[in-house]
Amino acid sequence: MSKTLSIEIPDEIYQTLLQTAERLGQSPEAIVSQWIVTQHQTQNSDPLDSFIGAFKSEIPDWSSRHDEYLGATLLETHDQP
Repeated sequence: MSKTLSIEIPDEIYQTLLQTAERLGQSPEAIVSQWIVTQHQTQNSDPLDSFIGAFKSEIPDWSSRHDEYLGATLLETHDQP
């Protein structure tokens, strides 16, 4: 079963959405719907979820910001072009 959602967004955000929709040949509603589905799938398929609570850490927000921390570590430890 699906639901209808009405949202109010700022004009400048809507203009960007319209431009993206036109470029992709889709409706603004389809673009937003796809984005929401992608976000849902991404948040529900995090490969590190099974490790939450498995290790003691001094970083209190590790579970919600692990992607950010891992990305920063990768940038620090690998050669940059």
